[in-house]
Amino acid sequence: MAVATHDKTDRAIELFHALSDETRLEIIELLRKGERCVCELTDTLDAAQSRLSFHLRVLKDAGIVRDRKDGRWVYYVLDPEAFEEVETLVSGMKPRALSRSESCCA
Repeated sequence: MAVATHDKTDRAIELFHALSDETRLEIIELLRKGERCVCELTDTLDAAQSRLSFHLRVLKDAGIVRDRKDGRWVYYVLDPEAFEEVETLVSGMKPRALSRSESCCA
């Protein structure tokens, strides 16, 4: 059980890290409207290609975005399953009331 908890914690860290940057949140907001070419993201965010590539790599490594290549262009799209996973992780963190029998000082 400790291994599963450790894996769950590692996954939460990976997801929350990917979501903890302003540029990455801007990328997510743009991708909420659908698939976008990397050149469109670069223009819209007025970001250097190398900077944008770094942020897209973090999002891709976390499983938040997927990419596909079409010739020399790369297109990015959000992966809905990642957001369901984030939602599940956050739900599992909600505080819950302890009964008297569960209290450490009963």
